[in-house]
Amino acid sequence: MSTEVMQVIRIDETFYNVKEIRRLTDETFSLKLPGGRFKFKAGQHISLGIQGDYQSREYSIYSGENDENLEVLVKEVKEGYFSPKLSHLKKGDLVEVNGPFGKFKIEEKHIPDNKFVFIASGTGIAPFRSMVRTYPELDYLLIHGVRYGHEAYDKDEYDPERHILCTTGDKDGQVHGRLTKYLKRTSFEKNTHFYLCGNSNMIFDALEILKNKGFDRDHIHCEVYF
Repeated sequence: MSTEVMQVIRIDETFYNVKEIRRLTDETFSLKLPGGRFKFKAGQHISLGIQGDYQSREYSIYSGENDENLEVLVKEVKEGYFSPKLSHLKKGDLVEVNGPFGKFKIEEKHIPDNKFVFIASGTGIAPFRSMVRTYPELDYLLIHGVRYGHEAYDKDEYDPERHILCTTGDKDGQVHGRLTKYLKRTSFEKNTHFYLCGNSNMIFDALEILKNKGFDRDHIHCEVYF
């Protein structure tokens, strides 16, 4: 894992210089910007653009509400248009941030008396890292589905007893197979709120499993990536 550190200068309320690009795998990286007075709720997302480029993309915020920096998690799509440009940003390049957006967040009144199950595929783990960092008192379980074990981004930040890794391409996780395999065989207490983030196929399958277990949509919250 290599880390490229960049100096940062706050430009204005919209444009930021990159502070750090932190490589998590060959394809995935954390893009770190100055937080400053940027306010958001854990689970929300931003629109991110590059100065001089006409396109932008939405990314869930990867950092906690009280962190010094604003951070997003990006997986580079080699044949894509935008993520390779983010991956090759250099010191002094400007990015444009708009937001925050979205209602995918925790109702704080639910925290004391409820359990939380976070279900993520791939980089869909981003809003859950933000939630865990923001609310250290959460009674949570994180279920993360990836292809290979090395894609368990920032795994060491989570309580190992609260982190279930499901891998389909190797046997490095606690579960060999899709995360739905774990969902089907696991019982959850009735006072559980489920948060799902990732690709649409995973979310549709997980919704069906949770419905069959007796949970209604009042206890299930979704953020679809693609």
